[in-house]
Amino acid sequence: MNDTLFFSVESATLIQILLLGSLGFLLSMIITPLYTTSAYKWQWWKKPRKAAATGEAAKVFTKLHAAKHQRHIPTMAGVIFVVSVAVVTLVFNLDRTETWLPLAAFVGAATVGLIDDIINIRGSGAGVAGIPPKIKLLLITLIALIGGWFFYYKLDVNSISVPLTSIDWHIGWLIIPLFILVVVATANAVNISDGLDGLAGGLASSAFAVYAIIALVEGRFGVAGFCMTMLGALLSYTWFNIFPARFFMGDVGSFGLGTALGVVAMLTDTVLLLPLIGIVFVAEAGSSLLQISSKKLRGGKKIFKIAPIHHHFEAMGWPETKVTMRFWVIGQVAGVLGLIAFLLGRFS
Repeated sequence: MNDTLFFSVESATLIQILLLGSLGFLLSMIITPLYTTSAYKWQWWKKPRKAAATGEAAKVFTKLHAAKHQRHIPTMAGVIFVVSVAVVTLVFNLDRTETWLPLAAFVGAATVGLIDDIINIRGSGAGVAGIPPKIKLLLITLIALIGGWFFYYKLDVNSISVPLTSIDWHIGWLIIPLFILVVVATANAVNISDGLDGLAGGLASSAFAVYAIIALVEGRFGVAGFCMTMLGALLSYTWFNIFPARFFMGDVGSFGLGTALGVVAMLTDTVLLLPLIGIVFVAEAGSSLLQISSKKLRGGKKIFKIAPIHHHFEAMGWPETKVTMRFWVIGQVAGVLGLIAFLLGRFS
C-alpha cells in the first residue's frame, strides 16, 4: 500500500513537471507571432555597420554571412522564452524556495541583455553599439554576486560534491566567488556560442533537459520544473530559429540562458559536471580565449581561421547546418555522459 502511494505521488509530480514543460512550449508558441509582428513593424534588427570591415577575421566573417547581412532578421527574440518561463514559473511552479534564485538570475541577466539589444537596434550602425563590454561584465557579475550571497547566506550552501565520489568539499564562504565565476563564465560562454542559426538554442535545450533529470533524481522538483519549462520554451524558440532563422535570440536570450544554467548547476550541486554537460559551450569560449592569447603571445599568429570555433569550421568549408547539427550531437552525447557520471556518483 505504501509503495503504491509513493508511486502515485511520484507519478503525479512527474506529470506536473512535464506539464510545466508543455506550458512553456505552448506559451512561447502563442507569444511568437506577437513578437514577430512587432519586430518587423518596428524593425528590431541591428543596423549594418557603415564602416567597412577591417582585419582578416572581420572580412572572413562578413564573407561567411553575406547572405544574412542582406536580410533583415529581427533580434531580441529571447524575450519570447524569457517571458514564457517567467510567467509559467510564477503562476504554476509553486515551489518558490527552489525557483526564486534561478528565475531572478535569469530575468536579471536577460534585462541586461535586453538593454544592450535595444541600444544596438536603435543605433545608427556607426562605431561600437550596445553597452560597453566592461559595463556588461560588471552588471552580470553584480547579478552573480547577489545570487552568490543568497546562495550562501539564505540557502546555507557551503560545499560542493566531487563527481563519482561521496566526497563533499567544504569551502565555506568561498562558495560565493565560485558561484560568481560559474555564473559569469557560463553566461559569456552561451553568449559566444550564439552565432549560428539554432546553435545556442539547441545546445541549451540539451543542457536543461539533462538538468531536469538530475534535479528530478535529487528530489528538487521545483528546479526540475524550472528546467523543464525552460526546455519547452526553448524548443518552441528553436523551431523558428533553425536555418534559415526567422529571428535571433540576442543578448537578452543568451545572457539569460547562460546565467540560469550556471545557477541550476550550483543548485543541483553538480558544478564540476557542468563543463562536461556544457562541453560545446566550453569549447566555444575556450577557442575565443585561445585565439586572443595566441595573437598576443605569438606575435599575431592564430590557432583558428576565425574564432569562436563554429566560425572556424565554417571557414573550412562546412555548411552552417552541418556545424550546428554536429555541435548538437556533441552536446547531446556530452549531456548523456554527464548524466551517467552524476548517477554513478549518486548511487555508488
